[in-house]
Amino acid sequence: MDVKDIIKPENLVYGKSDVILDNVMHYCPGCTHGTIHKVIAEVIEEMGIQDKTIGISPVGCSVLAYNYLDIDWQQAAHGRAPALATATKRLMPEKYVFTYQGDGDLASIGTAEIMHACNRGENIVVFFVNNAIYGMTGGQMAPTTLIGMKTATTPYGRNVELNGHPLKITELIAQLPGTCYVTRQSAEAAGPVRKLKKAVRKAFENSAQKKGTSFIEIVGTCNSGWKMSPVKSNEWMKENMFPMYPLGDMKDE
Repeated sequence: MDVKDIIKPENLVYGKSDVILDNVMHYCPGCTHGTIHKVIAEVIEEMGIQDKTIGISPVGCSVLAYNYLDIDWQQAAHGRAPALATATKRLMPEKYVFTYQGDGDLASIGTAEIMHACNRGENIVVFFVNNAIYGMTGGQMAPTTLIGMKTATTPYGRNVELNGHPLKITELIAQLPGTCYVTRQSAEAAGPVRKLKKAVRKAFENSAQKKGTSFIEIVGTCNSGWKMSPVKSNEWMKENMFPMYPLGDMKDE
């Protein structure tokens, strides 16, 4: 029996989105980025906007996202994705424009960029992947690193007196008048992935309706930076990250 006789539409349980390229992913095993890519790709395909979508990726683990999603991409300097997205959307208002950023990028060097873009209400979508650490550059402390959390630059744990408090930037973003949809989701299991997909779809629809900025934080893992197995990372995230960064919608207008 030929494999084509087995893989018929009525026998297909899951099909990879055509928006996902056939490239081997460079992400560490268990990394949340791959699942997020899959969700974004599925929404783009289902909405039929592949030729109308432009992604902006800056520095960090998100920088190679263009290797995996078959859409138009631009690369921004560290933290500057919202500025480039602003220009792109204003020049081509018919396009769906999104940024794909990590916590070391968006919540640190890019804080001013994201705040002002959201305050202006640019009709873009922002995907903010928060794993509380600088993943690509060596596991240093990020603005979102938890108190007591060990990193390459806080080997004894984050100390409030020395390092300050973790930055809950999504809560700050939700207060800005230019944002229409602000939510925090995760992607560690099937249920949360379904919720994330609904959020991604809503965000792109908001952009088409010119409602303002949609901001989606995804709490994720970095098992390499955290020095844990993928399974242990998911457990640690639920026990430690979720209490500090609770999931759910913060704003939906």
